[in-house]
Amino acid sequence: MDWTALWLSVRLATATTLVLLAVGVPIAYWIVYSPRRWKFLVEAIVALPLVLPPTVLGFYVLIAIGPMSPVGRAYARLVGHGLPFTFEGLLIASVLYSMPFAVQPFSAEFASVDRRLLEASWSLGVSRLATFRRVVLPLSIRGLVTGIVLSFAHTLGEFGVVLMVGGNVPGVTRTVSISIYDAVQSLDYQSAARTSALLLVISFVILAITYSLQRTVWVRTQQ
Repeated sequence: MDWTALWLSVRLATATTLVLLAVGVPIAYWIVYSPRRWKFLVEAIVALPLVLPPTVLGFYVLIAIGPMSPVGRAYARLVGHGLPFTFEGLLIASVLYSMPFAVQPFSAEFASVDRRLLEASWSLGVSRLATFRRVVLPLSIRGLVTGIVLSFAHTLGEFGVVLMVGGNVPGVTRTVSISIYDAVQSLDYQSAARTSALLLVISFVILAITYSLQRTVWVRTQQ
C-alpha cells in the first residue's frame, strides 16, 4: 500500500475542494443571476472538462503554465521554480478539471431558490450580498454539500490530468491513481487490488454520507 501517494491525493483533493468552494460559489451565483445573454458561453467553458479528454485538458494546462508561458515565467521568477511537475501545478489542473462538479450543483441549487424571497429581501433594503448570505446560502445547503463532496471524490481519483501536468514524482506528484497504474504495470496485482479496494471503500463511504446528509437536510426543510 502506497500511503504516501494516498496522503498526497487526500491533500490534493482537500485543497482543490477548498479552492472550488471559494471560486465556484461566485461563478455559480453569476451564472444564475446575471442578466448577460452570453453567459451560456461561460457555462459551456465551465462544463468543458465533462466532455474533454483528460489528456487534452492536461496538455493545454501544461502549455499554459509551462516555462514558455507568461504565467509560468512569472511564477518561476516569483518562487524560483516552475509549475509543471509540482503540487501547485497539480492543484491548478485539478481545480480546472473538477470545476463542473462544483459549479453545476451550486448553480442548480441557487436557481431553485424562490425568486420571491430574494425580491422581498431586496425590497426591504437588504443588500444583494447580505441576501445571498442570509437567504440563498441557507436554502442551498444540499447543493453546496453535493458540490463539495463530488469535487473531493472526483479529484481523489484523477489520473489523466495529473499524469500530464505532474508526471510521476514520488512524494510530490505521484497520486494514488498513478500508484495503482504503476503497480499494474509492474504486475503487482496484490498491491493494486489493496489500494483499489481502499479507494472503493472511501468513495462509497463519502457518497453514502453525502446522500444521508442530503436526506436529513431535506427532511428538516420540509418540517
